[in-house]
Amino acid sequence: MRAVDIIIKKRDKQELTSQEIEFFIKGFTNGEIPDYQAAAFAMAVILNGMTPFETADLTLAMARSGQVLDLSKVVDIAVDKHSSGGVGDKTSISVMPMVAACGLPVGKMSGRGLGFSGGTLDKLESVPGYRVDLSTDEFKQQLKEKGIVLTGQSLDLAPADGKMYALRDVTGTVPSMPLIASSIMSKKIAAGAQAIVLDVKTGLGAFMETLEEARVLADLMVDIGRLAGRKTVALLSDMNQPLGSAVGNSLEMIEAIELLRGRAPHDYYEHCLHVAAHVLVLGQRAKDLDEGRAMAQKCIDDGSALEKLRVLVQAQGGDASYVDDVSRFEWAKYVEAVKSPRSGFISQVHARIVGEASVTLGAGRAKKGDPIDHAVGFLIHKKVGDKVEAGETLFEIHANDEKKLAEARTNVLSAYQFSDEFVPPLPLFYE
Repeated sequence: MRAVDIIIKKRDKQELTSQEIEFFIKGFTNGEIPDYQAAAFAMAVILNGMTPFETADLTLAMARSGQVLDLSKVVDIAVDKHSSGGVGDKTSISVMPMVAACGLPVGKMSGRGLGFSGGTLDKLESVPGYRVDLSTDEFKQQLKEKGIVLTGQSLDLAPADGKMYALRDVTGTVPSMPLIASSIMSKKIAAGAQAIVLDVKTGLGAFMETLEEARVLADLMVDIGRLAGRKTVALLSDMNQPLGSAVGNSLEMIEAIELLRGRAPHDYYEHCLHVAAHVLVLGQRAKDLDEGRAMAQKCIDDGSALEKLRVLVQAQGGDASYVDDVSRFEWAKYVEAVKSPRSGFISQVHARIVGEASVTLGAGRAKKGDPIDHAVGFLIHKKVGDKVEAGETLFEIHANDEKKLAEARTNVLSAYQFSDEFVPPLPLFYE
């Protein structure tokens, strides 16, 4: 078998066999197939696409390129929840403890933020001492003993994906549905999840801006999951405006904790209950979504979800007193309330503009390795559909630099659009 023959076959729009895909990914991972051939392969895929079977084979080959965790001896079923990322999306930090408090073990490996959306790990690290570099043995032991793990991908999981992504980034082959889907799902499968809930964002602050693109990606990932023997469900959720109120690491961590006390913005609260219900149904703890939602709500009401977050933080070396007293979090030097320039109804709060403004403040990374300022960010008080009077507070800026604060004020004001007519609120989920 030769790499060039596989490239030619894909160039000529023919379907590749499992053996051909396995051969190519193995050779690329161990360095026998050079970057220029892998780049040609990626370009052939972006131009000609892949069938669901080819995409599933590609996913499994990438998953098997490194360590694949087997969690079947640790728990009866391991569930993972993945979000395609967005502005103010701190959902995992609230949902995972809710689900774990209902008796369903959750083991999740998250990423850091790059671009305009913050990563779950960066938010968790705003709690002093919280470790995100658990070993395989520590991951398994904590999952077995505590029923909840939220750590970074420090293991040798899907190394082919890391190599392929770096190459796609510099060869114009990032926006390919089969390559995006296999990148996400190879890591989920390698991390040992037997059931996967995918929260696929669509809108101005999402990678998939249109509902149609998001639907294609979601369908493809669900197909891959099923073909790989994993129970998989995808939700299409809105990311035209930030989710909840808080944008920024400490601020989002506080909002995620407050939700577990029953206090959170309506959209964020509803989003978390809906996602938790799906996780509980997929994990065979609830018979339907209504029961799943009621179970999640009960764990908030009786305090067991908050206690589970405390257990998680403590198990991973974090200072659990921050869960009990959110005023202990690091606060920014400057806090400014920005007033509405006019009366009317809010018709847009452009999520990407808000996200990019948070990066300017220091809450996110422009490039890998950039330091993060955990204290900075925004509290978005007015959302699409809200009525506002001139002079009423639209949003709050939390900044540690006056120049950056002024720039952020201008940018986030430009994210707002107003209407004289009533504007309905945005849907939380599309399907």
